[in-house]
Amino acid sequence: MNVNLKKESPFHKVFFRELNRMVSRRIYFGASIVLPLFTLFFMSTIFGSGEMENLPIGVVDLDNTASSRAIVRTIEAVPILKVDKHFINEIEARRSVQKKDIYGYLVIPHNFEADAIQGNNAVLAYYYHYALLAVGGEIMGAFETTLKPLEVTPIMVEAQALGVSEDAIETFLLPIQSADHPVYNPALNYSIYLSQSFFFVLFQILILLVTLYVVGSELKFKTSEQWLVEANSNIAIAVFAKVLPYTIIFCIEGIFANYIMFEILHLPFYGSWWMLTLSTILFIIATQSLAIFVYSIFPAIALIISIISMIGSLGATLSGITFPVDNMYPIVHDASYLFPIRHYTEIVQTMLYTEGSYQYYWISLVIFLVYPLLALTLLPRLKKAIISHKYDEIE
Repeated sequence: MNVNLKKESPFHKVFFRELNRMVSRRIYFGASIVLPLFTLFFMSTIFGSGEMENLPIGVVDLDNTASSRAIVRTIEAVPILKVDKHFINEIEARRSVQKKDIYGYLVIPHNFEADAIQGNNAVLAYYYHYALLAVGGEIMGAFETTLKPLEVTPIMVEAQALGVSEDAIETFLLPIQSADHPVYNPALNYSIYLSQSFFFVLFQILILLVTLYVVGSELKFKTSEQWLVEANSNIAIAVFAKVLPYTIIFCIEGIFANYIMFEILHLPFYGSWWMLTLSTILFIIATQSLAIFVYSIFPAIALIISIISMIGSLGATLSGITFPVDNMYPIVHDASYLFPIRHYTEIVQTMLYTEGSYQYYWISLVIFLVYPLLALTLLPRLKKAIISHKYDEIE
């Protein structure tokens, strides 16, 4: 399929030349359309109901009494946990955790019921796989929440035997009643925190790699001189017209992703749709400009693709989604603002969690405009590399 529309201006020549390249090579379609849409589908469905459920655990019941069986039934009633296996000793349970057949296990020791009734030191031990931080944290929290009331059970039994009423027992066992009310996310839904943010973290990696390949393939396949001739030797027009089709595609995908997240999945959103759309478009342009800037420094795609991948990974790490940026070392904290994804995350989180207007994130919007300027400053270097063929032999 060819788009045979002849235009006189260099911009249109390069633009439609790129459209011809797009429709003639499957890699462009896959990288710029299929992968982003698959990523969107993946991130919008990965958390399911928004909470972790039915995490497999095991039980080592060495007491085998009415009390121990009641504890097991209590654990089974917790939605987060699923008692998947019963073991006769701790060694087997530990091996099962190491093989990741289960993510944790509860140990009910010998004579637990007797010790609890007599007021002796009755101990319930639980273990969990903490190499998987999110899973381990959920299991730990579920165990603590479920088993905490058992601490006061012997006292309650003894007090009731002495004739103390339940209301009186509560006054000295629980003198202070606590209630948790998480702001903006009362259900502690993982999807609200992570779905939209994680999509754009992965999206920015795809944008970086696609932009790098689109520009770098001209030198790689020895077509850069023809590309420059079509642009009438104007490197700014050559680059802008070449990446513009992908900018349009990425902008549509970014806006569509936000629509899916906030309108279809109904994630809470308190900001302005217009400002979110503007921020998304500027973020995409800034990310493409970063790829062009890095490539212009050393126009050898075989080497720069590794650097771009590293930049995308660092951007994901320093975006503030998985770890608070304010708690990082000062030098790392400052370095995080070199990445467009950090500014975009800050803008979106300001809209999501503080209902802040543009006055709280206008600096990030301005910084987005700096990236195209940086790319423009190095375009003469890219043009020089094309004309000199200096990097043509680097594989």
